[in-house]
Amino acid sequence: MDASLLHALILGIVEGLTEFLPISSTGHLILAGSLLGFNDARGGVFFVAIQTGAMLAVVWEYRARLMRVDAGLWLNLAVAFVPAAVLGLLFGSLIKQFLFKPVPVALAFIVGGAVILVVEGRSRIARVETTQSMTWQDALKVGVAQCFALIPGTSRAGATIIGGMLFGLSRPAATEFSFLLAVPTLCAAGGWDLWHNRALFSADDLGMFAVGLAAAFASAFVVIRWLIRYVASHDFRPFAWYRIAFGVFVLAAVYLSLYPG
Repeated sequence: MDASLLHALILGIVEGLTEFLPISSTGHLILAGSLLGFNDARGGVFFVAIQTGAMLAVVWEYRARLMRVDAGLWLNLAVAFVPAAVLGLLFGSLIKQFLFKPVPVALAFIVGGAVILVVEGRSRIARVETTQSMTWQDALKVGVAQCFALIPGTSRAGATIIGGMLFGLSRPAATEFSFLLAVPTLCAAGGWDLWHNRALFSADDLGMFAVGLAAAFASAFVVIRWLIRYVASHDFRPFAWYRIAFGVFVLAAVYLSLYPG
């Protein structure tokens, strides 16, 4: 297999496995890309673009609900989408320039893991049991929480799920809304970044994108099905400890020059 296609396959699987878990897909892609030598400007655009494959897995899983005319749901998604979209347009290039590196990602892993442990350690009474019961104000709060995911290593899923729980959503409701919010967020981010940086690619790169998108779709679909069952009876502490351990490992590897910093 051509090296670029193999890299696309690996990165697509990494994207799909991590996008909807509170462990940061972008963070894992940056670290994996550094190991594969695909961490330049083209790599950064590719990381964002293949998230669309994971988004399509959500569309397929929730196709019946998304096809229904549900004005309340679409309003909530639109409201939640706006804050991160605005900040992403304003600061996206600076974030890529300074934070798309292993050390900032590792630090975000550790801090995010600590936040999850704190939130999971608090007693909570869910005010909103289902996404159908959400108001636009609930959606706006989740949208503000999603802004933290602009920092690579934070995790879009982690920010929206944990943020939703902090704002009174039940764990299943926060998880489902996080899935659904991925549709406009990832589609807009991937489309905008690819179009804005289209000069970096040629028709020869279509195969690479096709492999990455397909791998992201397949692996994300498996994770979505699994996570829906998981949140019914488990919390997110295991993911928090994974984040902390993985972040410490990356920092140690960079310090010992075992990993490109």
